[in-house]
Amino acid sequence: MSLPAKTLSQLKIGESAVLDDFELPEEMSLRLMQMGMIPGALVEAAHIAPAGDPAVYRVDGTEIALRRETALHIRVRSEQG
Repeated sequence: MSLPAKTLSQLKIGESAVLDDFELPEEMSLRLMQMGMIPGALVEAAHIAPAGDPAVYRVDGTEIALRRETALHIRVRSEQG
């Protein structure tokens, strides 16, 4: 039985997951991939703004701030598979 899909926005601070897929316009997906957010990469929820948006995610030593609306469209999966 497979686990339900999880989005990047659901990660709690300090939690990590593997980037799986983007449900974003191609231009935005390509820009994120240029910054290191490529499918298969390990991503960690690093910080969150006091108001709750944006959140900062760490990928391969780079910190990337994303609005919740964007993070809602990035699917992740457990590190275990």
